[in-house]
Order: sequence, then C-alpha cells, then structure tokens
Amino acid sequence: MPEGDTIFRAARTLHRALAGRVVTSFDSVLPAISRVDDDAPIAGRSVERAWAHGKHLLIAFSGGLVLRTHMRMNGSWHVYRPGEAWQRPRIDMRIAIGTDAFVAVAFNVPVAEWLQASALHRAPALSSLGPDLLAAAFARDEAFARLRSRDRLPIGDALLDQRAVAGIGNVYKSEVCFLCRVSPFAPVASLDDETLGALLDAARRLLAANVADGTTGAIVTYHGLRRTTGRSDPSERLWVYGRAGRPCRRCGTVVSMAKQGEDARVTYFCTTCQKT
Repeated sequence: MPEGDTIFRAARTLHRALAGRVVTSFDSVLPAISRVDDDAPIAGRSVERAWAHGKHLLIAFSGGLVLRTHMRMNGSWHVYRPGEAWQRPRIDMRIAIGTDAFVAVAFNVPVAEWLQASALHRAPALSSLGPDLLAAAFARDEAFARLRSRDRLPIGDALLDQRAVAGIGNVYKSEVCFLCRVSPFAPVASLDDETLGALLDAARRLLAANVADGTTGAIVTYHGLRRTTGRSDPSERLWVYGRAGRPCRRCGTVVSMAKQGEDARVTYFCTTCQKT
C-alpha cells in the first residue's frame, strides 16, 4: 500500500501539472464519480489545487468540488503530456483528467468520491484521521496522545492506525521501530514517553526525507527509491523491511519476519536490536 510519502509526492506533481488549468476532458469508469451535474460538468471547471492528507489524495475544482482518492494496494496516479503513451494499459484507467498541457490518469484506484469543499472537515474518511506526519504544522502533542490512548495495542499496530497518526504504512512501521530499537510487538503501554515520542519523531523525519523535491514524470505507487538508511547504494536503502533471512545491518543477526494485527500485515525486525 502506498504510504504518506508516495501520496505526498503524487499530490505535489499533480498540483504542479494541473493547478490553475481548465479541465478540457474528464473521464471515469467509476459510476460514483463519472457524472456530477449535467449543468456543471467537470470539463470546463478549473483545477484549484491538489494535496495529500495522510494516504488520501485530494484535488479541488472550481465550484466547490473536491475529488478524494485512496490508492489502497495497487492504485497510482500518472501525469502525461497529451498524446504521450501511457505506461499502463487503458483497461486499468479509472479516472482521466485532461487539460491543454497535461493528462492526469488514475490507474486501478479503488476508492474515489466527490466531496463538497465546504464540508471536507465532516467527511467520514477524513475527519477521523490523526495528525498528518507531513503537515507543515504537525500536531505532535495530539498524535502522541492518540498513540498513548491505544495502550493495549502493539506499537506496530498502533503506528498503522491512521486515526492515531496519518501517513505511516508497513514499510515505515518496520523501519521506525528498528531505528528506535523497539519491538513492533511491544504494547504501547510498555513504552515510556521518551520512546513513544522518539518513534513519532523518527517517522516524521523519514517521511520528510523521502519527499525531497525533484520528483517528475509519471507517479507510481512503488517504494523502490525510498531510503531510510541514508545510503546511496540502492541495495542498502532499507534497514529491515523486505530483508527476512538476511543479516541485520547493525548486529548481523538474521532479520525476522512475522504477520501482525487483524490484517496480518508483514513485519520485519531484528530480535537482537529490538528487545524493548
């Protein structure tokens, strides 16, 4: 599943490509959004902005309409020049927003809905979200309190709870716990305030490092360029995620893998470095 950094980069590229431009064509195979109002269709409106809120990507159009999409496991947004060949087959297209200069295409996006801009704060999918780790003004105290209130959950599950803090996915869950030397299976209640705060700070730092400016071209939901180690070698970009059976980069212990939580999400960890 795309994580907060992927969605942030996608929204930034969509904003640069579309903001201020008039929509010349709008197409969707999703019945819920294919038509809005015959008297005020999407074509003819202008795109005001695109932005991310956690793992949700939002595009605002003139007239007070906002398109919310969620990528889930396989969705992605791409940006092309008119007439440029798509990198995915047309059968995978779910939404296409055309302007004079760019075409934004959502492939295999399973969740999309129209929202009124004036009521975004009341939208169920958004109103329940915790503080966004990539927000310019991150509400750290609120995020800390929301995590602390999940005292019976293992910290690995709590970090994935978007109602506690928005933006962390399976990769960052494993990497953040490793960096802070915390077992992902430790109950939140067992962690002191300093450790819990360190987990939040590490998550924000890693996400921010992975949205460095310069992303161009097609936006795909792939974490191949994501780095948490700070190393330039692509083969050394992550600490533990996806490295089950290989030696820990710190101590040499074989990295372990286990399924965790109700959704059986895969967690990677080092039993020696993460005893807490």
